[in-house]
Amino acid sequence: MSAHPSCTAAVMHGANRPVELQHFSAPELEPGGVLLETIFSEVCGTDVHLSHGRLAGVPYPIIPGHVSVGKVLAVRGEPHDVDGRPVRVGATVTFLDVVGTCNACWFCLVAKMPNRCPSRRVYGVTYSAKEGLYGGWSQLIYLKPGVSILELPSTLTPERVIAGGCALPTAIHAVDTARIKLGDRVLIQGAGPVGLSAATLALLSGAGAVYVVERHEVRLAMAREFGVDEAIPLDVTGSNSHVERILALTEGRGVDVTIEATGVPAAVKDGIHMTRDGGRYVIVGHYTDHGEVGLNPHTEINRKHLEIRGVWGVDFSHFHRMLRILDRHGARVAGGKGWEHMVSRTYGLEEVNQALADVETGRIVKGLIRPTPVRTSP
Repeated sequence: MSAHPSCTAAVMHGANRPVELQHFSAPELEPGGVLLETIFSEVCGTDVHLSHGRLAGVPYPIIPGHVSVGKVLAVRGEPHDVDGRPVRVGATVTFLDVVGTCNACWFCLVAKMPNRCPSRRVYGVTYSAKEGLYGGWSQLIYLKPGVSILELPSTLTPERVIAGGCALPTAIHAVDTARIKLGDRVLIQGAGPVGLSAATLALLSGAGAVYVVERHEVRLAMAREFGVDEAIPLDVTGSNSHVERILALTEGRGVDVTIEATGVPAAVKDGIHMTRDGGRYVIVGHYTDHGEVGLNPHTEINRKHLEIRGVWGVDFSHFHRMLRILDRHGARVAGGKGWEHMVSRTYGLEEVNQALADVETGRIVKGLIRPTPVRTSP
């Protein structure tokens, strides 16, 4: 490991504190361990929530960046990917950020919900920077033995894969849960990366129409480029013109399926009103706690025969399918500009605080972190 003596990483020390750069020594690899040089990591809405302390149990200080693409610099032993192929030095790979699920508890074995396993840990979220290089906002990432690794096929670029990032597998989970049928009219609340990915998947699934409601114009414009039927500005004046517009587009009944991807509690109440009686409502945007909203169980759920489902996190199947979807459809979306068109800006490690601010304020659709290559000894 002497060829890679140290690296720089961006460290988040706690809620509402600036992220700072720190130097780290490269780790000694365990048998089955893999060392990556980071090509790209992403700036997710979860990272904004982490910067404000909205997720319980986070062991600050942390190195954020839970979905990343990197080049294999070193391996120890014979680690393999999910298809049984050896992980090769020089290969470009991505990996599932969730590790440590036990496959022995009630959630893993009975409920088939490894995302609720009490042993579950997440790169960039639940590993402390004191434990090592377990986040993508770093020149190097250490993949512990047992991390689920996927080598990128030659037909996929790192830019396209990281554009899918965390949002696309999350959207796959949401769209699966929504059970969109051919011809369904679908509403997506929010056009950040998860909402935009869900809208694109709904179009690919044969929806009869896909509508988006969003407050930020840059995201509305991006939704139009990705082919939604109508991108509707969120009415923040209180007159709820966005609700009236959806009802007007659906003969007053509301859409068949709504997917919430905003993280705003009030959006849930709006979404219920914009979904038809007997429709399906999937809440995916509330990964962290943003508070409560009042509902009338009789008029807004029971009498409507409304089906409401929650989606929290992903499993490896969603991550694996992401690569297939990007390989098949990634070049076609956004009028042929490709899935990577949703990336608004790439930032260096020294710009991570600006990146967080840009994501939080809606100035960009999606931001990436691209560390400078690590210097190796001669």
